[in-house]
Amino acid sequence: MHGRTTYQPNVALLIGLLWLVVVGQMLWLDWSQTAQTLGDSDDAMRLVEVRTLLAGRGWFDLHEPRLQPPAGYDTHWSRLIDAGLAGLFLIFRTFADTTLAERLMRVVWPLLWLLPAIAGTAALAWRLGGRAATLIALLLLIFALPAFFQFKPGRIDHHNIQITLAILTLAAAIWSDRVPWTAWATGILSGLALAIGFEAMPFIVLAGGIFVARFASDRNAAVPLARYGLSAAASVATFFIVSISPNHWAQTACDAIAINSAVPAIVGGFALSVAARQSAAQPVSIRCTAIAIAIGFATAAFVFLEPRCLAGPLAMVDPAVRPIWLAHVKEVQSLFAAIRTDPSSGAGIASYPLVAVAAVIVLALDERIRRDSGFIAAGLALILAVAMTIIAIRTTPYTIWLGMPLVAAALLRLFERIKLDSLPARVLATITFSPVVISLASVMTIEALRPAQRMSNAANVKACFAIESYAALAKLPAGLIVTDVDYGPFLLALTPHSVLGAPYHRLSYGIVASHRAFAAPPDEAREILRHVQANYVMTCGSKSPMDQTEADRQRSLWAQLSAGNVPDWLERILETGPFGVYRFKP
Repeated sequence: MHGRTTYQPNVALLIGLLWLVVVGQMLWLDWSQTAQTLGDSDDAMRLVEVRTLLAGRGWFDLHEPRLQPPAGYDTHWSRLIDAGLAGLFLIFRTFADTTLAERLMRVVWPLLWLLPAIAGTAALAWRLGGRAATLIALLLLIFALPAFFQFKPGRIDHHNIQITLAILTLAAAIWSDRVPWTAWATGILSGLALAIGFEAMPFIVLAGGIFVARFASDRNAAVPLARYGLSAAASVATFFIVSISPNHWAQTACDAIAINSAVPAIVGGFALSVAARQSAAQPVSIRCTAIAIAIGFATAAFVFLEPRCLAGPLAMVDPAVRPIWLAHVKEVQSLFAAIRTDPSSGAGIASYPLVAVAAVIVLALDERIRRDSGFIAAGLALILAVAMTIIAIRTTPYTIWLGMPLVAAALLRLFERIKLDSLPARVLATITFSPVVISLASVMTIEALRPAQRMSNAANVKACFAIESYAALAKLPAGLIVTDVDYGPFLLALTPHSVLGAPYHRLSYGIVASHRAFAAPPDEAREILRHVQANYVMTCGSKSPMDQTEADRQRSLWAQLSAGNVPDWLERILETGPFGVYRFKP
């Protein structure tokens, strides 16, 4: 007589079905928006880069002559993303016209990266609580829209890829004590992640730290560390060669892969691989010494090649752009600043990280789990993500993605503790702890406690980034437009014009000059515009120049134009749409 077998759904199939469900949600919510706007400034600028690549621009040629002319601007974004987007465009171009193919490219690209992100999250949940925790994590993901912001259709910048690579790299590192090939995968993914951008670097470093810590405490972890070190060194070297022109190999940078970051990573990877193989049979003190020497070599190379980067990725930013632009960029605000500025939004950001931290505490109460290196690594990754979010809210999605596996494992433990065996009850309880419910509940609570707020000018601001708003501008004779830097990439993507500034920290001259043109009194502004050889001046919305006293603001060219006082050396040439466009008469 055979015992009854409980059916276990195929997790890979469930991941695929979940991805389709999430894709359906996001297309329903955002498909129409992709025809109305290009997204944010980074998405617009990425589109400009992809178009130039498709038009025959060289692989290493990232110069944009229409931005901050006559010098132009060399972007530091990875061509690897441009290549992927260009390939996707060419596929769609086989059956669609250019406009539709571009739109499909912008829609499909971020949704493709959702699939590996979901798979990595499921892998983390499985490592923490087995198949049952994975199923709970997948249910949480159905109701995880706050985590999908960077994966919305139209998001073709680098943030979604960096989130996905961080999840996959950490998942591979955490599984490396049980699945041999994941050590190789961690190294390869680490090199790719660093080539794409530095936003996820703390998690990439943590992934390496997992191998180091395991080897320090267990000599049997030598082989995974050796594999990781070798593959990381080879991966970084390969992507450095692919990404950086030989003419620029000697240049240093703190905000993107360069010689001063590639060499330490290569040296450190090889040194760790050698240390693991040579000291595997030695006592813990010798192993730790070998690790310290390897890390010391890498650190020495980093400091020697560019000591300024010890101050962080923005160490080389011109101090002049900080008060007038960088300090006011929303995504780099601290969590506390976000809460002060908009308590409802701040509560929505902070709520799920708090739930995830509570899940870590619940799991840590179990001594068996507390001793598991996988749980320790996942908990540290979450704490790191929370710390990064407190410093800059743009890393909020990492806290949600890395928090869901821990919440899933904690819920499983809770269900077992209270003997909650009913499937409907488990589903309901899981949904209650999903990102959508937690975030929405926190926002609604704050809104209920706050006094009524005045309606904002969000509709007017939205019009400044609408595709149709730029149609009339595109018909004007091509020239240099001086405007708020946020509109610069949209002008490049949607018109033939050049722009003085754009919201990128390396573009200090364009940012400062654009600010001064609007912040100065009209007579001074005229000389600034003459100096940069401007053809047009453009305003939109109510965003005034930053870092000014009220008295200075009232005297500024921006205030005069906003009040309808147009100097005689400017001629208004567009009377419709959200923009005020003026021809400069030198």
